[in-house]
Amino acid sequence: MKVDIIIVGTGVAGLFCALHLPKDKQILMLTKKSVEESDSFLAQGGICMLKNEEDYDSYFEDTMRAGHYENNKDSVDIMIRSSQTIIDELIQYGVEFERENGKLLFTREGAHSTPRILFHEDITGKEITSKLLDRVKELSNVTILEQTTMLDLLCENNCCYGIVMQTENGEIKPIYSDFTVLATGGIGGLYHHSTNYRHLTGDALALAMKHQIKLEHLDYIQIHPTTLYSDKPGRRFLISESVRGEGALLYNAKMERFVDELQPRDVVTKAIKEQMEKDQIPYVWLSMLPIPVEKIKTHFPNIYEHCLEEGYDVTKECIPVVPAQHYFMGGIQVNLNSKTSMECLYAVGETSCNGVHGANRLASNSLLESLVFAKRSAQEISNSPTQVKDYSLSIDFTQYANKKMLEKSYNQMILDEIKKEKKEYE
Repeated sequence: MKVDIIIVGTGVAGLFCALHLPKDKQILMLTKKSVEESDSFLAQGGICMLKNEEDYDSYFEDTMRAGHYENNKDSVDIMIRSSQTIIDELIQYGVEFERENGKLLFTREGAHSTPRILFHEDITGKEITSKLLDRVKELSNVTILEQTTMLDLLCENNCCYGIVMQTENGEIKPIYSDFTVLATGGIGGLYHHSTNYRHLTGDALALAMKHQIKLEHLDYIQIHPTTLYSDKPGRRFLISESVRGEGALLYNAKMERFVDELQPRDVVTKAIKEQMEKDQIPYVWLSMLPIPVEKIKTHFPNIYEHCLEEGYDVTKECIPVVPAQHYFMGGIQVNLNSKTSMECLYAVGETSCNGVHGANRLASNSLLESLVFAKRSAQEISNSPTQVKDYSLSIDFTQYANKKMLEKSYNQMILDEIKKEKKEYE
């Protein structure tokens, strides 16, 4: 089977890329689970936007400071300069952001010097991703396969020819393409405590290692300071940084504040871990009591309802929170148009590394970064000539016979490389 373009992943990056590709190209999108099971649906806080030219310097500095000044300045500039156009496009696609008297309403999160974050209640990711998915489903040139896993990349002479995939019914087959875009998300499924879906295990990273595609900063892993503490197995429920931006406070076991809640995520996480060690309990307390009750119920309805289901009324009591793996700043090395070191292969979203985030991501930059550079990848693909390829590679299918063992080996490859990089920089 041959298509023009393959996009592996159906989160915001993959969807936005598809929407900006030529309508006369046959596009195949695939996802390991259902289209609704991507981390893009889980994003709570919001999406950043440059409010005006006077906001540029502070937005740039906030992003750089959060990233410990290890960011790629060109990538940061492109992201910020593109933000207003991206937001306009989202609104045209049907995305609804909170407004006040008809004007867009901004909120603030940790490490931001001013409110510049657009939001939709506390389910901004779901609002954006669902609307983009609706628009993609309207395209006759796009086919979406669910419950379909990428097992390998088809490569020869540092050029990507497509992928090997396993379909929902277990069939393993090659799919050839002129261009391939990896939008496979993060690596949270490799960790015991994570806000990510369990099936997101960094498959594209392992395949990049297998085929000598350049990677960058695999040890740059962000821990979110506040997830609802639970001793149940599975994904951790995120308590958005927006609640601290709106006034929520952190307390130790003696109900004393111990950190400036609006510091960057890594700073707050470190303080919480140190406090847990001092208190000898596996959580600290988060109080949303400084936030007016009506604001909690309108701005954070999902958090309010979920906490009620877990036995906590955030309008009346503190909740226990604990840090958990949340985001991956490293990934497959890409240029400013999201092209990897392999010809005809692109990577977008969390699985890529263009240097925007540096060593630590600024809150609510992830959705924006994914959209900006997904669009740029689509634009470059659209303007690139199709290479003449021999779509008859010799494939040893026996290596894919045991899917569980294959996935286990991929997972271990990534964990070993992360461990290796951590040691190199210690």
